[in-house]
Amino acid sequence: MSGKTTNNEVREFVCICCPIGCKLKAERDGNTVRVQGNTCKRGEKYAIDELTAPKRTVTTTVRIDGGELPCVPVKTKDPIPKDKIFAALYIIKHTKLDAPVAIGDIAVSNVCGTGVDVVVTRACAAKNVRKE
Repeated sequence: MSGKTTNNEVREFVCICCPIGCKLKAERDGNTVRVQGNTCKRGEKYAIDELTAPKRTVTTTVRIDGGELPCVPVKTKDPIPKDKIFAALYIIKHTKLDAPVAIGDIAVSNVCGTGVDVVVTRACAAKNVRKE
């Protein structure tokens, strides 16, 4: 047995880049990745990224003070590494915004050092307070 470690892996995916849904097979042999089953370059890139550095867009809600709603939906502006998702959710869970907020407002900047912002995806006006 040699002391050399190998980084061989074979995974199958359904491509989500377009409605075709190609069945992809990605095979990693060391630093080389081969993809089969794709009908376009986007499918090849998707399989390589999914095999080497998987990322996801995170969607959730953030509490809001003084708003017509108790919380607003938010999402990461771009996908973040899968291994950062739980840490990002922890930060987002402990975030509270003040009303009003608009679509695209930044709820969390540079979440988990990823360079990706968490943005509001639904506007929320401030609660009307009646003076009597």
